[in-house]
Amino acid sequence: MGVTVIVGGAFGDEGKGKVAAYLALADKPEAAVRTGAINAGHTVTYRGRTWKLRTISTAFVCKTTKIFVPPGALTRIDIFLKEVEETETRGRVWIDEKTGIIEERHVRMERENEYLMKVIGSTGQGVGAAMMERVLRVLKLARDFPELKEYVTDTVAKVHEIIDRGGLVLIEGTQGTFLSLYHGTYPYVTSRDVTASGILSEVGIGPKKVTDVVLVFKAYWTRVGAGELPGELPPEEAAKRGWIEYGTVTGRPRRVAPFNVEWAKRAIMLNSPTQIAITKLDALFPDAKGKRRWEDLPVEARKWIEDLENQLKVPITLIGTGEEAEDMVDRRRDVFGPQ
Repeated sequence: MGVTVIVGGAFGDEGKGKVAAYLALADKPEAAVRTGAINAGHTVTYRGRTWKLRTISTAFVCKTTKIFVPPGALTRIDIFLKEVEETETRGRVWIDEKTGIIEERHVRMERENEYLMKVIGSTGQGVGAAMMERVLRVLKLARDFPELKEYVTDTVAKVHEIIDRGGLVLIEGTQGTFLSLYHGTYPYVTSRDVTASGILSEVGIGPKKVTDVVLVFKAYWTRVGAGELPGELPPEEAAKRGWIEYGTVTGRPRRVAPFNVEWAKRAIMLNSPTQIAITKLDALFPDAKGKRRWEDLPVEARKWIEDLENQLKVPITLIGTGEEAEDMVDRRRDVFGPQ
């Protein structure tokens, strides 16, 4: 069945966590991997309960899915252990021996850097400082900490074992294309490449093993921190449209803009998606809220999706219509036939 990679198409906050949770429930992957670091949060609501996670993939909602933290990721020990407890995944969650560990001194280093905090708009989670030490080859890894001993393994080997015997692996990327260190709005970017290629590199998978790349966009665009946001709306207009949001990790208000087709096309160029997911359609079309079948969507909502699909020239297969993980219109059966 191969590998499905979930990638953010904008500036993060696109709803990748919801998409990962839905795909886990719908497709029941044998394993799920979440890349990135603790400076980006993913939220999932499932059957009335909400989790805000920074290390563990939201695919944990599928009880049969093994959860991995890959060698290219960065986490903090306290956050990792707290999330294991919150998600009740002990016994089916592992962290790679080479995963980088953020310590309190990294947080202090970052928060004392006025340029990072006030100009760039860093989340101040110590990620950049830890990445700097990783490049210098002095960062401590998961294998160096006894408190992680029961969770440490070779996740790369385990993931490939699953793929090679025909299992499905779901990879949940972090942040968004235009926050990529190389392809984003530099210098207002994160400290890693968060396009599909960078995500695969963190996990240790080559492109030939990938079956699907799902590029996630929100029905409108948001951004936390400084940097370009084409078509940015004044806060009062965003509030009028009901598009006010706050960052999962920082709690900062997100800047808001309408969907940008031209930037979406560039994200497509950078990620080579086989499918596109659109979340929060109900923010544009309130009558779409909670709908789970294409034919139940309002006519104007279906037209908006079809027009966008024609412009982007990639199938829009998943359409989020509410906070619940299962509030999703799944057009894969329409587009690709029965599954």
